[in-house]
Amino acid sequence: MTDLIPVYFDCDTGIDDTLALIYLLGRPNVEVVGIGTVSGNVDAATAARNTLDLLALAGRQEVPVAVGAHDYLTEAYAGGVPHIHGRNGVGDVVLARGGEPVDGDAADLLIALSKQYEGALQIIAVGPMTNLAVALDRDPELAGRIARVTIMGGAALAPGNLSPAAEANIGHDPEASAAVFDAAWPVTMVGLDVTMHHRLTDEQREQLAASDGELQRTIAAILDTYFNFYDGILGVRECTLHDPLAVAVATGDAIPSLAPVVKVQVETGSGPARGATVADLRGMYRGHPPVDGARHTVVLTIDDQFGPQLLDSLLAYPAP
Repeated sequence: MTDLIPVYFDCDTGIDDTLALIYLLGRPNVEVVGIGTVSGNVDAATAARNTLDLLALAGRQEVPVAVGAHDYLTEAYAGGVPHIHGRNGVGDVVLARGGEPVDGDAADLLIALSKQYEGALQIIAVGPMTNLAVALDRDPELAGRIARVTIMGGAALAPGNLSPAAEANIGHDPEASAAVFDAAWPVTMVGLDVTMHHRLTDEQREQLAASDGELQRTIAAILDTYFNFYDGILGVRECTLHDPLAVAVATGDAIPSLAPVVKVQVETGSGPARGATVADLRGMYRGHPPVDGARHTVVLTIDDQFGPQLLDSLLAYPAP
């Protein structure tokens, strides 16, 4: 079909990445043409292993997966977050082994896809932005071939989760994030302002566990670790939907109710604000002069709860 949106998905496959990946694969208007992995929730190689195994479980082994950056632009990768995503990134659930990564790294895969789908390729990035920054450095013309970049990352009005100022995907590699925001492509930022308010409940997880599908039951098992973590954060056995909500915004399934186009800069200094996404929100008020460089769509609110839609999509995903 010629009307499918080609998507390159960049991820650090932990638990919410798992939800995002399966949701993305189930979108009828999308063709996932490549996936790159980066260190974040787990190291890039483990993220690729998780992604390949999930693709096999979902019956989508044809999607190419490339291992991306292990370390960040200016700092070494310091390890994952096993208390959130489990030691293996997927809640310590052991998945059947899928295929193998393609030759070359994630940046090379992205550059090749941008030429194959010039002007149409969309990037959805739900981990640190290192692979995108490396690709921009290798190919200065890359940004002009990309239709849109949607990221899960940042916080305009909300506190960070890596530090008081920084959301983790931005804060792990602020220099890479700055390169992504500075590049001449349109960026949509789906950050903690909205993702903390969209959740999956334990009752919804139990519906997945009661499904006849192996994929759905596996997702329910993977989610158990995530729910345990968020119980201590939220005071209720639910989990936030960071990465899948960003996917839904990119695919047009989640419609923002407030998403001004503003200018965003990433703080790359060494102080306590390192990794902050500084959004010049003055432009959201009528009558304020346009802000130079305002090409970043910052999603601040989405009224309709995304959890029920995500659940319906996961339950409807067909058996391979």
